[in-house]
Amino acid sequence: MVQLNALSGWALLCGVTMGVGLWSLVSLAPRLSRPRLLNRVAPYLVDVSPGARELLSRRTVDPLPVIGALFAPAFTRLRSMLGRALGGSATIELRLRQSGSVLTVEAFRSRQLLWALGGAALGVGGSVLLSRMQPLAVALHVVVIAFFTVAGLVLRDYLLQRAARARLARISSEFPTVLEFLTLSLSAGEGILDSIRRVARVSHGELAAELSAVVAAVNTGLPLSESLYGLADRVQLPALTRCVEQITGALERGTPLAEVFRAQAQDARDEAKRELLEVAGKKEVAMLVPVVFLILPVTIIFAIFPGVAVLQLGF
Repeated sequence: MVQLNALSGWALLCGVTMGVGLWSLVSLAPRLSRPRLLNRVAPYLVDVSPGARELLSRRTVDPLPVIGALFAPAFTRLRSMLGRALGGSATIELRLRQSGSVLTVEAFRSRQLLWALGGAALGVGGSVLLSRMQPLAVALHVVVIAFFTVAGLVLRDYLLQRAARARLARISSEFPTVLEFLTLSLSAGEGILDSIRRVARVSHGELAAELSAVVAAVNTGLPLSESLYGLADRVQLPALTRCVEQITGALERGTPLAEVFRAQAQDARDEAKRELLEVAGKKEVAMLVPVVFLILPVTIIFAIFPGVAVLQLGF
């Protein structure tokens, strides 16, 4: 039996790493075999086939095709188990749409699983360091590794929620201005679709990008009302949903749209003022914490300490 020391272990690790790296480099070399029919047809169906888009995106972003081919079945099974354990695929899909991400639910689960594996690796490293400092029980090692694994899962989900909230906040701030621009375009004599196209072309921001998607959907043949409802379904912002309902109702009844947009813009600004007042009230309560626990004690100390010092010197 060959005895392994620390140097032999590092040599084995470096050898395995070099072998995997060389194998990956060889796999990136151009193949001389004839491509399959699926790979040849996919570029021509990318506009109408989700499967073709997924195939091309997977081929372009996969840096290690050999490793991906080796571990794809196990990774897919772990991803499905993670999805069944956490659930909420509809919620994840909604947050991905609200954050403007192009990832699918499966791709997000894959990244969440990678974050969990990274957390587990950090947990293993932390438990090893703690065991070198002080011997720990096996159960405590398991608890540390499990904590870091769950922390990786939760942190990736929290970052998605934060991105969705930030993008919704940007859309809310842009919403009144975009409505006023649409009102000006309609008042100048343009139609609703031409107004949306103009605002989407000259504006910059999250809502302008969503309006560009609406214009693109209308250009493909979808009705304007259906495209607007698709926008409201993707974003699910209450103010935007009410505006879409008002617009579609005005289109069906023949009501002047300029007045509708003007009223919606005023409502959006009033709602922004109310939200600002609510945030100011919460911040006012939070500002009492440093005043009460930091500024007030320091002020009392500076007011009382000189008198106490004088009394001590006098007596």
